[in-house]
Order: sequence, then C-alpha cells, then structure tokens
Amino acid sequence: MAKEAMIERQKKRERLVAKYADKRAALKEIARDEDLPMEDRFKARLKLAKLPRNSSATRLNNRCQLTGRPRAYYRKLKMSRIKLRDLASNGQIPGMVKSSW
Repeated sequence: MAKEAMIERQKKRERLVAKYADKRAALKEIARDEDLPMEDRFKARLKLAKLPRNSSATRLNNRCQLTGRPRAYYRKLKMSRIKLRDLASNGQIPGMVKSSW
C-alpha cells in the first residue's frame, strides 16, 4: 500500500489539472500562434509559467486505484500487477484464469 500522503498528493494534482486545463490550453494556443506579435506570445508564456506546477498534466502519475502503487500499472484495468494477480487468483475478474502449460 502506498503512503496515504502520496495518494492525496496525486488527488490534489488531478484536481489542479482539471481546474486549470482550459486556462492552460488557451495560453498555450496564444504562445504557439505565430501570427500574433512576439510580445503577446511572450506574455502568454509568462502567465503560463505563473500557473501552479501541479496543474500540468505531465505531473500526474498512473496509480493503482486499489493500493496507490505507481509502478507496474495496467492502464486498461487501472490497477497494479500485484492486485490484478490477487483478484484473478480469487476469481473476482470475470473471464480471467491462471495460465498453466
């Protein structure tokens, strides 16, 4: 189980990303638009830099929804390999059986 502080920090980042997504996208659009004057583009970059760092989507980590583990994460199932194996062994995931050969 991951530390609760890390899980809460991740939740805080997710809230910040959702809150600032529109503003961040608008500023990026202005900064990339080469038809605008250089001063406006530079001002947009400065405003973008003043936004909270945790409001950037690249700061998010994929974490297991059951344990909060950040590594060995299956995106389709949104869980780590360890919990996936436990649930599959207990027969709690429909259609998934342990392989044997």
